[in-house]
Amino acid sequence: MSREFEGQVVVVTGGSRGIGRAIVERFAAQGAKVYFTFHQNAEAAAQVAAATQAEAIQCSQNDAEAINAAVEKIIAASGKIDVLVNNAGITADTFLMLMPAEDWNRVIDTNLNGVYRWCKAVTRPMLGARRGNIINLASIAGLVGVMGQTNYAASKGALLAFTRALAAELGAKNIRVNSVVPGFIETDMSARVPRQIKQKNLDHIVQKRFGKPEEIASVVTFLASEGASYIMGQSIVVDGGLTATAA
Repeated sequence: MSREFEGQVVVVTGGSRGIGRAIVERFAAQGAKVYFTFHQNAEAAAQVAAATQAEAIQCSQNDAEAINAAVEKIIAASGKIDVLVNNAGITADTFLMLMPAEDWNRVIDTNLNGVYRWCKAVTRPMLGARRGNIINLASIAGLVGVMGQTNYAASKGALLAFTRALAAELGAKNIRVNSVVPGFIETDMSARVPRQIKQKNLDHIVQKRFGKPEEIASVVTFLASEGASYIMGQSIVVDGGLTATAA
């Protein structure tokens, strides 16, 4: 594997498991100095850190002060942030009529407001450097209707619009903003999706399989690379063809 990101500083939110872990591993393998956040699973975070030489930072998506402190810590240690990958997210699935207000608010605050907090925190140092790269992890739930995920779909659909608007704001300053839109990927989160919903979607996936975290990580690192230098404000769907066949 090439060392394309040698000398670059990459921050990945939610990097201890699933897609986030695969992203940390891929950036680290390509030479980047990687920092990643985790919320509660210190054991998993320690395993990732040991395997990749990345640095784990315990930080909640819901705590603006903790996020600002994390960014200040990274800048103090490494002098810059070249790439921010907003991966951290949660689900709290149920039908809308049964959904407690706290589940709606918690998903929106983590998945959408958390991205706002991180982007706001890194924008100033990136503007000062006149370069940077922000990649947001959305979901096909923001593109197609998935029953029982109104809160998650709302957060991810809004994130697609947020990506376009932020790209328009920052593009002239040489800061690229894009999003990756995974379909059904083999992670702990997707394992909690009811079997009948997974099977229904599997029937519509052209490749007839769920994706792997590594397949998302490869697209993320591509978007952060010089090979993607003219891609701005785009949402790259990686779903095995699921949305290609959606009615």
